Amino acid sequence: MDKRFGRMRPLNTAALLMLAALFAGCATTNVSGPTASREATGALKEAAALARNDAALTGQAKIDNARQIERLLAGIDNATLARDAAALPVGDPLYAFAGRALLNRGLPLPRPFDRGAQWRFDLNNRPAAERDGYRPPVKLAVLLPLSGQLATASAPVRDGLLAGYYGESRRRPEINFYDTAGTPAGAVEAYGKAAVAGADFVVGPLGRDEVTAVFRDTNLSVPVLALNRGAAAPPSGNAGFSLAPEDDGIIAAEYLLSRERKTALVINGNDDNGKRAANAFRERFTERGGTVVEAIGVSDAPGSISANLANASQRGVDAVFLALKGSVARAIAPQLAMAGLGGKSRVATSQLISGTGKPEQDSALDGIVYPTEVWTARGIGGLPAASSIGASLPTARGPAARLFAFGYDAWLLTAYLEKLATGNNAEVKGATGVLKLDGFGNVIRTPAWSTFNGGRAAPIAGGD
Repeated sequence: MDKRFGRMRPLNTAALLMLAALFAGCATTNVSGPTASREATGALKEAAALARNDAALTGQAKIDNARQIERLLAGIDNATLARDAAALPVGDPLYAFAGRALLNRGLPLPRPFDRGAQWRFDLNNRPAAERDGYRPPVKLAVLLPLSGQLATASAPVRDGLLAGYYGESRRRPEINFYDTAGTPAGAVEAYGKAAVAGADFVVGPLGRDEVTAVFRDTNLSVPVLALNRGAAAPPSGNAGFSLAPEDDGIIAAEYLLSRERKTALVINGNDDNGKRAANAFRERFTERGGTVVEAIGVSDAPGSISANLANASQRGVDAVFLALKGSVARAIAPQLAMAGLGGKSRVATSQLISGTGKPEQDSALDGIVYPTEVWTARGIGGLPAASSIGASLPTARGPAARLFAFGYDAWLLTAYLEKLATGNNAEVKGATGVLKLDGFGNVIRTPAWSTFNGGRAAPIAGGD
C-alpha cells in the first residue's frame, strides 16, 4: 500500500456488501459507466415512488404495482442494488423489495428487514428460543386436505412434517390436524376451528385456492405458514412456503445469468406446470438483461422441432431452458444435439425427474442440470437417507419424496420462523434447500443442483 495514504480505514458493512456484489454481479451488468449509473438511479427513483404508494393499494392493483417495482429493480446490476439497498433508511418501503431482489440473486442483506411489531411469537406464553433459534409454538394446527382430490398430495407432506416433529428431542408443541377437504370453504372452516381450539400457529392450507381464501382475512388472529402461493402476498405477520413452478423458472434464470449466459432458448410442455415455469423464466431472464430468442411449446409426444432449433442456433443461443418432464426431454435432447445445441448450458425444472428411472433411457438426459432437494441429492442431518426412508414408507419414495421433503421443511419453518424473521441473513438448512424469509413473508429457497450422468441422477458439488 502507498504510505502517502496513511492507515487504511476498515470497510463498513455497506462497502463490504458492495464489494462482494461487484464480483457476483459483473457477469449480469449490461451497460457500464455514467449511462448505467443514470439508468439505475432513474429506475430506483421510480421504484421508490411506487413503493411509497404500495401500502394504500389492494387486490390486482397491488399485485401489478409490486411486479412493476420488481421489473425496475431487475434492471439494476448487483453492485448498485446492494449499495443503494444499504443506503435506504430504516422503514423505507422500498427496502423490502430491494432485499427480496438481493436474496433472489444469492446476495446478502445489508440489515434485517424492517418488520416492526407485525410478527407475533409470544402467543400462549411461548417459551424462549433455544441457542440455535429453535422456538416452536405451544399448540400447532396443521390444515391439510386429508380427504378430497388433494388428499394424495397431502399424505407425503403430512408424513414429512411428522418425521421432523418426532425427530426432534426438545420441547414439541401439541399438534392437531384439520381436514380442509381441498376446498376454499373447507380451509376457512378448518382455520376457524383451529383458532377456537387455541392454536397459536397454523401450518397450511395446501391448495392455491385454499390459501387465497384464508388470506382474504388480512387480520388473522393466529399466524399462518401457508403451504402454497395464493393470489396475493401473505398478510403482514404471516408466511408462505411453496414449490411453485414459477420458482423453478426464476431459479433457473438466476442460475444461467450468474454463469454469464445471456441468450436462451425456452422449450416447455403444454401442461400448466411447464407453461408457468417458462413464463416465469422468460420474465426474470429478460428483466435481468438476458434475451429469449424463441419459446417452443411441445406436447407429451413431441414431433420434430428441428427447424426451430436450427433458427435458434443461428441466433447465438448459449443456453437452453427445458420446462419438460423427463419422458418429453428424452425426445428433445437428441434434436438439440443435431442442431448443435447439445453442448450449450441446458437447465431444466424439477419436472425433469418425472418419468425417469431407467438409465438405459435416461442417458439421453446426460449433462442437463436441474434443481432438486438437498435431501434426495446428498442427504441432510436429522433425516435418514432418502433411499432408507423410501424403502419402508411409500409417501417418501419416487415423485412423493419431494413433497415429503417439503413437509419436513414446513416443520423446520414452524420451529425456526422467529429466527428467520428477526435475524440478519438468517437461514435454515432444510430438506428442500437453504431457506430464507423475504420482507413480505415469502420463503425463498436455494435448492441443490443435480444432473444426469450415465443415465443416473448425480448431485453437482456447489451447484456448479
